[in-house]
Amino acid sequence: MAVRQKAVSALPTLLRTLRKEPLKPHSHVNALPSLRRAFSLYDQINLIDQVPEDQLRFQGYNDTGFTVNGVEYEGSLLCVGNLLMSWKPKKFSEITADSLSLFQIIRPIPEILILGCGRNIQHVDPELRRFIRSTGMKLEAVDSRNAASTYNILNEEGRIVAAALLPHGVSA
Repeated sequence: MAVRQKAVSALPTLLRTLRKEPLKPHSHVNALPSLRRAFSLYDQINLIDQVPEDQLRFQGYNDTGFTVNGVEYEGSLLCVGNLLMSWKPKKFSEITADSLSLFQIIRPIPEILILGCGRNIQHVDPELRRFIRSTGMKLEAVDSRNAASTYNILNEEGRIVAAALLPHGVSA
């Protein structure tokens, strides 16, 4: 019953949102699905209101970069909470403990590092896994599209999360 009341109370916000003209994504950018919704009978209604405007949200991706909060970024990205940085690795083999050394000094330590491997999931070297574990983080290695979506979900939940993403066009 509580879910129904929450859904009904969200209807005015939903209607206001639907009346506004949606942003038209660039033709070369693949949009990520909306992730802020309840997973129930009302799964088409956004039940999370008042998400801070300064919160990072991946909105799309293409072969060379990502769209974050309406801005297109080229190349690899490193995100910690709501901090977004350009990241040097251009291919999976360039991801090393050195390229992730920031996590030895950053506080608070993210609970998980989501590694976007490019177009396909890649096998993470055991030495790199040990390094990530030594920082106190868990590791999730997935393709970059799913890494961006997972980052959105965890960040919107208010969890301390990090993502290291290669562009979707990168393959083994």
